[in-house]
Amino acid sequence: MENLLIQSAAIIGLGVGAQWIAWRLKVPSILLLLVVGFVAGPVTGMLDPDALMGKLLMPIVSISVALILFEGGLTLRLEEIKVTGSTLWVLVTLGAGVTWMLAALSGHYIAGLSWPVAVLLGSILVVTGPTVIGPLLRHIRPSGKVASVLKWEGIVIDPIGAVLAVLVFEVLLHGSDHNPAASIVLSGVVKTLLVGGLIGGAASWLLVVMLKRHWVPDFLQNAVSLALVVVAFAISNFLQEESGLLTATVMGFLLANQKAAVIRHVIEFKENLRVLLLSSLFVLLAARLDQSALREIDLGAVLFVVSLILVVRPLSVFVSTLGSSLNWKERLFLSWMAPRGIVAASIASVFAAAMVEAQYEDAAQMVPITFLVIAITVTVYGLTAGTLARWLGIATPNPQGLVIAGAHPLACQIAEALKEYKIPCVLIDSNYRNITAARQQGLRAHFGDLLATRTIDDLNLAEMGRLLAMTPNDQVNCLTALHFAEVFGRESVFQLSMGKGGVSESFPSHLRGRILFGKGITFEKLYGMLERGGDIRATRISDEFKVADFKEEHGARAVPLFTLTEAGRLNVISDIDSLKADTGTRIISLIEPKPDDPTEGAGEEEGTLPG
Repeated sequence: MENLLIQSAAIIGLGVGAQWIAWRLKVPSILLLLVVGFVAGPVTGMLDPDALMGKLLMPIVSISVALILFEGGLTLRLEEIKVTGSTLWVLVTLGAGVTWMLAALSGHYIAGLSWPVAVLLGSILVVTGPTVIGPLLRHIRPSGKVASVLKWEGIVIDPIGAVLAVLVFEVLLHGSDHNPAASIVLSGVVKTLLVGGLIGGAASWLLVVMLKRHWVPDFLQNAVSLALVVVAFAISNFLQEESGLLTATVMGFLLANQKAAVIRHVIEFKENLRVLLLSSLFVLLAARLDQSALREIDLGAVLFVVSLILVVRPLSVFVSTLGSSLNWKERLFLSWMAPRGIVAASIASVFAAAMVEAQYEDAAQMVPITFLVIAITVTVYGLTAGTLARWLGIATPNPQGLVIAGAHPLACQIAEALKEYKIPCVLIDSNYRNITAARQQGLRAHFGDLLATRTIDDLNLAEMGRLLAMTPNDQVNCLTALHFAEVFGRESVFQLSMGKGGVSESFPSHLRGRILFGKGITFEKLYGMLERGGDIRATRISDEFKVADFKEEHGARAVPLFTLTEAGRLNVISDIDSLKADTGTRIISLIEPKPDDPTEGAGEEEGTLPG
């Protein structure tokens, strides 16, 4: 019993620990999860998932994958279909067919697998990895349509690939003259669409009604939604094998695009649950790998993976995007982004055992080859996709732009001042008057709820690297900072305090962003300076005029906001006492004029910036 307890704790501890180390090292987390699972399983024997969970292992894996796809479905916005156009649907239909065919050919002629096993493995590897693509896209932030296409493809292709693998498996085991392959495939597709679509739609409708009418108390809403997803998945799979993944995806998509009930807390819960599930699943599945099967991986298996990266994916994208609105740069980047993830690993684990029982001896190679595909594709794409995107000019290295929460006059003046130096800013506000005034000034402004998930999805954040939460409400600023920390990271999220006391004294550090413009600098103080004739100026630091001279010249009448280096790097000031600026750097400040000289400030300053 103690050994089982230690193994259970080790799975969670190792998984979450690997995620944290991967975050610290800036490497794809799945890579470390695979290494940890492999070391804990085949290498040291510390973990034995089959002995630990027995017959419950694969059902738990299947339910976990369904929950991951449900969470993925929650990120799909109907508005994005207008952006992706027909490219997405061609990619997940014709493109999936091309991938299947070419992967099967490569599996047979390069990896040396028998035709039945090669065809089944090819169908499994149609799926990509939404749990890998999502973090990569957040890190790279490509511009244009390609980000939406990749996100949708990664989620939609998984149930398609799972159903395809089931149909191939059924044909291999039960196909005959009396039961032809075409009949099996047609029947399977129709049943899957009907069962998955109807049950997914019914379950999402039921959950919306329950939430809208307050039939479920707040503390039970996450548990009820979780249970409903699992029950719908199980019923769907009982009626039609592997249709449950479609059910889970449909549920997530329909819930994300309805407006009748508030589901924000459900989304947050599923996002946190996904991290835990993903961590545990990869450790479990990697720990199940058989050392004897791993030893049989040869050069042919490696070349098979190389063919998937260099031949299969590029050809699939090329065929799918003929005549599309994507430019050649976007098509090239799309062809270099097809990492496989947890869905491929789980499906391969399920069908490999069944194929071995059906006397397909080389089917035992499906699992180690799939894990090899995952490891190599995650490594290659994770380490090179960002560089490729920047080289193609569809992603900005070290983006300098600012997302500013609030479109009031102070925020507008800051955005207009930075516009002079080609620093992109986008203002977000739910007050349409503020948005209208900002747009009339030629500023980029977005009307929407700061805390809505779709607000982030609607914005093009390719050039944005930081958030300034500057609304006149401390609570909204804190929530906005926490919301955007998932996009930019906590180190790049700042917030301005409303009034006396300062935000550092009002809220604990883990519930807010970094202090904006330094302690004691509040919304009230800055607005007061504006009303007294203050304006935003840029002061260039030189050998003759240093930071100490700047402080002596202006004293308390100046509030430094940013520093801008000669190379164009913008730094947000969060502590005036540690203000540093080398020669050539500009200090962008809000400066209040002297009472006896309202035009003061020419000296070393470049003058008053627009606004």
